[in-house]
Amino acid sequence: MTVTLDSAAVARYLADHPRFFEEHAGLLGEVKLSSPLTGKTVSLQERQMEVMRAKYNALELRIADLLRTASDNNTILNRFHAWHLALLRSTGGAAMARDLVDGLIEHFAVPQATLRLWNVAPEHAESWFAAGVAEDARLFAASLRAPYCGPNKDFEAVRWLDDAAAVRSIVLLPLVAEGKTFGLLVLGSPDAERFSPAMATDFLVQLGQSASTALAPLRA
Repeated sequence: MTVTLDSAAVARYLADHPRFFEEHAGLLGEVKLSSPLTGKTVSLQERQMEVMRAKYNALELRIADLLRTASDNNTILNRFHAWHLALLRSTGGAAMARDLVDGLIEHFAVPQATLRLWNVAPEHAESWFAAGVAEDARLFAASLRAPYCGPNKDFEAVRWLDDAAAVRSIVLLPLVAEGKTFGLLVLGSPDAERFSPAMATDFLVQLGQSASTALAPLRA
């Protein structure tokens, strides 16, 4: 009686007997497989080499991707550091708002940036950053639980920028102190892909926290 083995049984047998091909080395050259790369019939040894090369190439691509990510993160870290130094050099008060925005444009190569604050101290009531903000925009800012990063959807905040008509992608960062939203930081770019919803926002969250801390003394 002939016993028919299915492929799963053969695979289990080979897995349970790792020395099988050592004991039957001649089979390595006799077993023929179809190569998905060339479509030709190759030996088991050749197929194994193809598999190893594919794994090696995938590993190379992964390492290259990790190196690019590390380089990008290092660039962001250096820019963040330079921006923080600019904030530390600021004379404070109303100058802090201008130094903060100018620092973003300079160190992060952001085409446009601005901000608005509300409920500011009386001595700052006439400053550019305390210009009128509609109640809807304030409510929107207070509703943000994370930075908005994506296309320009004709937000009121975009109209605060010098050249709002050119802006195609934006970042909106709520400014929060003691659990209350007191402003909104706006970054804009004419490049639709510069700020996309797919971007990681961890860095933007930290940027918003730093900006909030720097600007909090301007509140009433």
